[in-house]
Amino acid sequence: MSIHEEVELLKGVPLFSKLEGTKLKLLAFTSERITFAPGQDVCRQGDMGDAMYVVLTGSADIIIETPSGPHKVADLRKNGFFGEIAILLDVPRTATVTVREKLTALKITKEQFFRMVSEFPTMAVEIMRELAHRLDDTNRQLSAARAKAA
Repeated sequence: MSIHEEVELLKGVPLFSKLEGTKLKLLAFTSERITFAPGQDVCRQGDMGDAMYVVLTGSADIIIETPSGPHKVADLRKNGFFGEIAILLDVPRTATVTVREKLTALKITKEQFFRMVSEFPTMAVEIMRELAHRLDDTNRQLSAARAKAA
């Protein structure tokens, strides 16, 4: 995949969609492209995180460990991203990400992430929006689960 193809893919990622082309090119150029095989864990719940990932191709499951065993909480597909919580908060990974279909992702290191956020405030705003959306979804799922259990 060429740098231009990566830039085009990054335009479809909500976090980066408002960044101009030259900034996206810089992001694509400075990020590491990694491929994972089906069944492989990209990261495991409880591990310390040092990077976030943007899905370029393929798919994966987001799984959390619960007292009753593993529970799939979300699907990841093209233009999805994960790992931002661990690098924002310096906390262990909150979930395991297991590849379902061969997955190619851009790995954005913590240092690179913070440099991008400080240089491009619109990216910080988009991250806040996405995290708020995810929190809202989690609250809805929790409410539905409580209602079902009652």
